[in-house]
Amino acid sequence: MNTMFFIMTVASLILMTVVSPDSAFSIMINGASGAISLALKLCAIYAIWLSVLDIMQKIGLNRALDRLFSPVTKRLFKGEDEKTRQYITLNFSANLLGMGSAATPLGIKAMEGMQDGSDKATDNMILFMVINATSIQLLPATIIGLRSQYGSASASDIILPSLIATLVSTVCGVLLAKVFALPSKGKKKESASLPQPLKGATFK
Repeated sequence: MNTMFFIMTVASLILMTVVSPDSAFSIMINGASGAISLALKLCAIYAIWLSVLDIMQKIGLNRALDRLFSPVTKRLFKGEDEKTRQYITLNFSANLLGMGSAATPLGIKAMEGMQDGSDKATDNMILFMVINATSIQLLPATIIGLRSQYGSASASDIILPSLIATLVSTVCGVLLAKVFALPSKGKKKESASLPQPLKGATFK
């Protein structure tokens, strides 16, 4: 995949320099400066929210959130320990506030806690990824910040449509993840119930 992107980039640069070298170099310079400017703006947004998350952990709000969301997390993520559920809860809380990238370290910690020692993703890990991908947005802070930065007349208009769309996508994602997880559980139960041959027994 990286090779394909590299080939496409090189081919595009060659075509631009051949067809219109003046505009090609100006576009590259403007694109680079725009990327750096956007990165700095996003850095400021995430710095604020990461500080908020750190304060939440230090004052014990993560445990309070875990108690609040425990009926949901225990039902969805069966068999996980309390520490892993706390990371899951904090990750969900960050996503609810629209802090997608700020929630990434918490998501990594949660995924590490859900590992079962094999090289395959567990059903809980897959479900966690689905919920993160759909991600209910109660307050899309990043999008609001970007809309405000680029001169939106009403940056907060995105809140209700975003909440409805992400709520529907999350519910559908959870249901599909649970449905697709059923056959694997059924196979495990069948294999576990097969009788083991007795030692020394002969079969004709």
